[in-house]
Amino acid sequence: MTGLFSELFLSALLFGAVTAAVPLLLAGLGEQMSEKAGVLNIGIEGMMITGAYVGFVGAFYSESLWFGFLTGALGGMAVAVVMVLLCVRLGLNQIVIGIGLTLGLEGLTALLHHFQFSRTYPRLPAADITAIPLLSGIPIVGPAFFRHHLLVYLAVLLVFVMAYVYRRTQLGLNLQAAGDKPAALDVAGVDVLRTRTVAVLTTGALAGIGGAYLANVGAGIFVPFITNGAGFLGIVLAMLARGRPSWVLYGALLFGMCLSLTTAMQVAGINIPTDVIQMIPYLAVLAMLVIFGRRSSLPAALGIPYERGAR
Repeated sequence: MTGLFSELFLSALLFGAVTAAVPLLLAGLGEQMSEKAGVLNIGIEGMMITGAYVGFVGAFYSESLWFGFLTGALGGMAVAVVMVLLCVRLGLNQIVIGIGLTLGLEGLTALLHHFQFSRTYPRLPAADITAIPLLSGIPIVGPAFFRHHLLVYLAVLLVFVMAYVYRRTQLGLNLQAAGDKPAALDVAGVDVLRTRTVAVLTTGALAGIGGAYLANVGAGIFVPFITNGAGFLGIVLAMLARGRPSWVLYGALLFGMCLSLTTAMQVAGINIPTDVIQMIPYLAVLAMLVIFGRRSSLPAALGIPYERGAR
């Protein structure tokens, strides 16, 4: 029985880790792009909760998860537009605006859900699973890593795409310059504000999709405050990744494993208070900040509004 429980525990832990890691991965990749361009997007939690609500509503009424992902992306981008107008264009404090957006949207989505569904919490059907031939048949590891919704594989593919963009394309160079030396980028004839705008809008889309995945696939239901700090974990991932998308992936899997411990232990019959388990992801964050925080490298102009011609 011990071996059976051990296999169940590992399988549930790894599967849950991947499921929980996808929203963190998408949020972390989006935040990483925003920070590269010099915008500290504290409002990413608000973008995620908006994407979760709008994405759930879109999937619920259309009966299509992909339409839900699309509406989630649009919801996240709508919040990003506000961030662009206030922080990138008007140069207001990025931290204050980000916190305000997050707090406001958490309350707004809870209120809209109450008016729309009253005290009921409708559920979506189980998401379709795409199994990778041969690999999905490997014991324990196969079902955990190679039997997921198609969006999971696309999110992992995005890691390699963004790594290529940062290293091999002009857009990647422009993003880096917008965060490190925006004045030099301006002198080179590239619009700094436009570059930052593209970065923040992309962040909003990715965060919105991450929120929609969390509600539609991870939980199958929307409840107020469902993101539960996932956006802030994405900010930590982006800061510790030192500009490398692959490090965001590894960190997301680590945090995802911490988040999945509760379910895995319930499946294995291990009785530990839930409150103790829920502390683990945040303890892991503190540990990583202590270990790697001093060696993290952030853009020189991060959080500093850019005004053309200013000295």
